[in-house]
Amino acid sequence: MKLNHIPYTTAICALLISSVSYAQTPEDPKKAEPARSSLTEEIVVERPYKPVLADAAKIRRSPDLNSNSVYRRPLTYSIFDKKLEINTDIRQLQAQEVVQGDRPPFKNNYAKFGLGNFSTGLAELYLNTGSDEALQAGFFLKHLNQKGDYEGQKFTRQSAGIFGKSIQEKVSLFGELGFDKFGTSFYGIDPLTEQQFSADPEKQRYNTFTLRGEMLKNYREEDEVDYALKADAYFLSDKFNAKENAFVLSGFVNKVWDKFNVGVNTSLDFTQTKDSVSLGNHIFRANPYIKLQGANFKLTLGANLVQEFGSNSGFNLYPAITAEMPIVPEFATIFAGFTGDVNKSTLRDFSIENPYLNRNINILNVNESANFYGGIKGNAGSGFGYKATLSYKKLENMPLFINNPVNPERFDVIYDDANVTGLEGEINVKVSEAFSWLGRVSINNYNMDVQEKAWFKPDFKLFTNARVKITKELTLDGELVFNDATSAFLSTPTPSIVKVKSYADVSAGAEYLYQEKVGIFLRVNNIIGNKYQRFLYYPQLGMNVLGGINYSF
Repeated sequence: MKLNHIPYTTAICALLISSVSYAQTPEDPKKAEPARSSLTEEIVVERPYKPVLADAAKIRRSPDLNSNSVYRRPLTYSIFDKKLEINTDIRQLQAQEVVQGDRPPFKNNYAKFGLGNFSTGLAELYLNTGSDEALQAGFFLKHLNQKGDYEGQKFTRQSAGIFGKSIQEKVSLFGELGFDKFGTSFYGIDPLTEQQFSADPEKQRYNTFTLRGEMLKNYREEDEVDYALKADAYFLSDKFNAKENAFVLSGFVNKVWDKFNVGVNTSLDFTQTKDSVSLGNHIFRANPYIKLQGANFKLTLGANLVQEFGSNSGFNLYPAITAEMPIVPEFATIFAGFTGDVNKSTLRDFSIENPYLNRNINILNVNESANFYGGIKGNAGSGFGYKATLSYKKLENMPLFINNPVNPERFDVIYDDANVTGLEGEINVKVSEAFSWLGRVSINNYNMDVQEKAWFKPDFKLFTNARVKITKELTLDGELVFNDATSAFLSTPTPSIVKVKSYADVSAGAEYLYQEKVGIFLRVNNIIGNKYQRFLYYPQLGMNVLGGINYSF
């Protein structure tokens, strides 16, 4: 140790002494006198240098040995020393030519041919102008014939038509001209003796020409007025010179005003039926209404004004009130209504339901004086929908079929008042294009005024259909129709009621795409083979099989 530099040492000692005294005696620093030292030598202490890192600069985090950070190569850039030139004359961009790929096969047209037992033959042809939805024109032709085991048990149907559609800037136009021919015979068979009423049944044939035109205003959100105009006409004749001509002109106008829709539906219907006598059955109807749509409800208030004129005349005024309210938005909506109307009866509608009609059919319109209904509808996603409706109808002149007392294989039409309570339900399921299913059920209770039963009207009906796409080429489908037992009235030899048994008709089919445009199909109808009767004395065909080929082009 070396002693020198006494002045500096004296100063350091003085500072230490003053600090100690200050800690022991907290006196006023203003009164304290500076410490004086008698040391005159300076002491210097030398030792080896040891660097110490301050605590504040230390990293107190242990290294993460499990780090999986990816090594990223440093990027390098090569900057070219180029002068930017400004060209005021910029040349026009050239559109790049689109590479033409293979067009999908054109499948707007198809032809179909098939053969089966019961001398079944099928032929169909459909032609269309192209894939432009704004301009369509086409032609179709269909033929089907079958022959059963009994004499005169033959069915033939031919249909043909041309149509056109044009979507213009403001309106859409549609027109169709068609022809339909259905032929059969009065092959009635007594189920007790299994003998036909006639060894040589008379033939029946219905020819119907139809004409239809429609003009519909295209919807645009900014428009406040919508309208449509439609014209329908048909000319029907049968083998016994019965004729029916009809022309209907209908349309609607609707105006949007704030949350209201104000409009009117109207139609003028002229129908002339001629057999041994001529009957004019004309109807004018108007349905003014006001619709209010709120955030959680829809309400329609209106009236049906119906004026009948011609052979029968009368004026009727009915309410037209409907309401909807969602209870679970987008999933469940309850609805209800109270309406009334005049439902027109025509020879055409009767012949479609029952082609074995007698001559000189009496025609009266159905007065639906009251129709109360309510129910629930909705969906669970885009692939599941349902609807259930409970209704009560009060009908005047409800038409019923009964066997003619002289020719029981022919049917007359009688009328009776009825109160009908009904329940209808429907479920629709569609899982993409691979699977779809539809189920529909109808339950009705008929309380007749004069007649003991609602002849040939089942209390319970069921229809269901399913379609499954097994592979891209193979598709299967199945169908079930079930009708509950019905009752028929016979007036001779003594008035009696005959029970018509219930029946189930099960059908199935398959389609196989053999090539891109060629396919084969197979259809089996009435798999159970039950020769059931829809109308008394008319057993249907047993199991029938139909197969063939179709070609798209």
